[in-house]
Formats: sequence, C-alpha cells, structure tokens
Amino acid sequence: MKMQRGAYTALVTPFHEDGSVNFEKLRELVEWQIQEGIDGIVALGTTGESSTMSHEEDDSVAECVIETANGRIPIICGAGSNSTQTQLEKTIRYKKMGADGVLLITPYYNKANEEGMYRHFATVGDQVDIPIVLYNVPGRTGCSISPACVARLARHPNVVAIKEASGNISYAAHVARVLDDDFAMFSGNDDMVLPIMSLGGSGVISVLSNILPGQVHAMTEAYFAGDIAGARSIQLKYMDLIDALFCEVNPIPVKEAMNQMGMNVGPYRLPLCEISEAGRAKVRKALEVLG
Repeated sequence: MKMQRGAYTALVTPFHEDGSVNFEKLRELVEWQIQEGIDGIVALGTTGESSTMSHEEDDSVAECVIETANGRIPIICGAGSNSTQTQLEKTIRYKKMGADGVLLITPYYNKANEEGMYRHFATVGDQVDIPIVLYNVPGRTGCSISPACVARLARHPNVVAIKEASGNISYAAHVARVLDDDFAMFSGNDDMVLPIMSLGGSGVISVLSNILPGQVHAMTEAYFAGDIAGARSIQLKYMDLIDALFCEVNPIPVKEAMNQMGMNVGPYRLPLCEISEAGRAKVRKALEVLG
C-alpha cells in the first residue's frame, strides 16, 4: 500500500445557514477540485469541522465525497478519535464506502503513553486492510507521536504516511530518517511545504488549496520535476495569503476567504464562529493583492 504523492486538499465542509451540511455545495467543491487538477482530497479533517459533527453526519459527508469523486482521485477520510474503538469502527465503515485511506489523529485528551500511542494506530491497522495516514498535530491535540513511535508504525504494512503538522522542522527531520518507498511524509502546514519536501516529503495536505488547488498542485509538480526555483517562487508568492488563512483558528479564515470569493460555503458550528473584523480585513487584503 502506498499514498500517491502530490497535493491533497483538506476540504472544508460547507453548511447551510441553519447549520446543516450543504451536500449540493460539497459535490460542487469536489468537482471543482478535480477540474483544477488536485491530486487527492482529505475529507473530515480539522478543516472539515468533523469535531463538531455527529458520526452520522461524518458518514454522510464521507459517502458524498467518495461517490462524487467516483475513483477519479484518491479520497482519504478522517476517521480519527481519542477513542481507539471509535476510530476503528469509523475506519471499517469508510473502507466499506470505498475510501482510499483514512487519516487517524493522536488520542487528544487521553494523550496515552508510548505503548498506548502505538496501539492506538496499530489496532486499526491490524484489523482493517486500508492505508492509514498518521496525523501529528500537537497544537490541536496536546500530544505528539514520538519519532521512535513513528519509526515503529512505519514498519506496519497498512501505515503508509504521516501528515506532519507540528510546525517543528527538527521533528520532521527525525521522521524523515524512516521515509522509504512504503512510508511517506506530507506537510500539514502550507507555509512549510518546500522545507518538508526537501527532507524527502511527498507533498502537502493543504488548507490553501481550498481556494488555489491548481497552484498548490503546480508547486508540488514543479518540485518533483526538479524545478526547485519554480516551486519556491509559488511557495513564497502565497505566504501572505497563507498567513491570512491562519490569522485565526482554522477553518474560520479559509471559509471566510471562500465566502468572500463567492464560493458560499456557509457558516461554522460552535465553538467556531464568524471571523473578527480585523481578521476579515486581513483575509480581504490578501485576496485583493493576488487579484
């Protein structure tokens, strides 16, 4: 099992004004991402607000994205939970739906010791024959997968990659030592795509590509083609926009940007709420500068 390299969009979940999932808009977003050349989609991640949705809603979103893509690009579904049993059950359901892989997060709140951290992921890999992407984002979860634990998990035949979103390049360098043809690393931070790829990373799981999928794809493609200068120019061109997209907690700014652009992805669910006036102005300015 392998994970295709390139640019994956950490897709937002669009809502109606009453807070219900807007499935018509969700299908539109998937189609547009494919038309723009994105390499894959990650649904139900942090950007997809799955932490505010019911399991039934998660299942409906996963099913909608998988059916809309219809095998044209890989679909990775966020099945993670701080309960290992819950994420196992969700993984089983998403495999039956036809997901190409699952994204599994570290066990927030519980945190777990070293052995518990390993078993949290390995238990799913042992019982479900589906590609697993580890998700390391300690800023959200309060816990991290140690490089030693990553190395141990990388030997599992169903664990194919890690989404590295710690923002710590030293951590990424230690993880890079275990990368090979069967285990990949993807940047989980839009401002660190090239640094991660320079360490052997295979691309990005991106928030930015919700609004610029073609450009994020072009950046990874340029790098793989040996055009490092071209890839670097794309990375640096969008740094102000990337900063704006993270001026408040994700996905508040990116949904604000999409709404300003007329993409009409709707509101948020509490505890997420509308962006501040300062944040709205920062997003608007970054968009206007880029036309």
